[in-house]
Amino acid sequence: MDDTVDEYLHFLKVERGLSKNTIQSYRRDLSQYLDFLKNSEISAWDRVDRYVVLNFLQCLKEEGKSSATIIRMVSALRKFHQFLRQERITENDPMQHVDTPKKGQKLPKILSVEEVETLIETPDTTTILGIRDRAILEVMYATGLRVSELISLKLSDLHLSLGLIQTIGKGDKERIIPLGDLAIKWIEKYLNESRSSLSYHKEPQPFLFLNHHGRGLTRQGIWKNLRQIVKDAGIDKEVTPHTLRHSFATHLLENGADLRVVQELLGHADISTTQIYTHITKQRMADVYKEYFPRA
Repeated sequence: MDDTVDEYLHFLKVERGLSKNTIQSYRRDLSQYLDFLKNSEISAWDRVDRYVVLNFLQCLKEEGKSSATIIRMVSALRKFHQFLRQERITENDPMQHVDTPKKGQKLPKILSVEEVETLIETPDTTTILGIRDRAILEVMYATGLRVSELISLKLSDLHLSLGLIQTIGKGDKERIIPLGDLAIKWIEKYLNESRSSLSYHKEPQPFLFLNHHGRGLTRQGIWKNLRQIVKDAGIDKEVTPHTLRHSFATHLLENGADLRVVQELLGHADISTTQIYTHITKQRMADVYKEYFPRA
């Protein structure tokens, strides 16, 4: 059964052209599924029926997995069992009679404009790493990049004279994103005063942002740095790299940006994904009304 999963992941990579991160996500989900089947002493795909799948999903629920995680798992299993049937590995598709759970709408957490400014101004810009961190925060807020897109940015992706950067997002889709003057200013300062020191005596690196070893930053490195900056800034909220992406989108909409433009900037394939931010702006409007209108 392990070989079948490996074959499916190879199919996703070669035939579907999915990104490395997406394939890793499928690998984690299907490995968890395989472990459950093995513990249930199921050794053939023909023995997997609807009740086996429902039992697996119930176990995830009892383990405290979120509805979003379970919905993602159902989607992964649905596509996997379709593959098994198409490849004639089995004639049975247990997912045909498994409904996808409904997802409760959870509004993303965001920072206020004042909190973003405090956060961005926190790094000590008298130091090499402080200048780098300031440039990273400026870019994250100015572009709404995902952390995977941020760490993949290369020097060749910069078009500072035009005020633009290019990036490859989900589904290997390229998009062009404008940069504000402040983001350009700090990128240039980082390139002139920090990056050469970080890459000194190291093999040339194509990536824009480097760690203290002169190599490209990792997701974990971005998260670790951000946690410390949030702490130093005295912001008593859970802040992740995605919080800045959410804040970027919300602040654009609050200032009158068109939803379709925000969709393009974020790289969302479906505008319904972007529409979640309109709910945030409405909620904030209601909160302001209740706080400041005397007869609310």
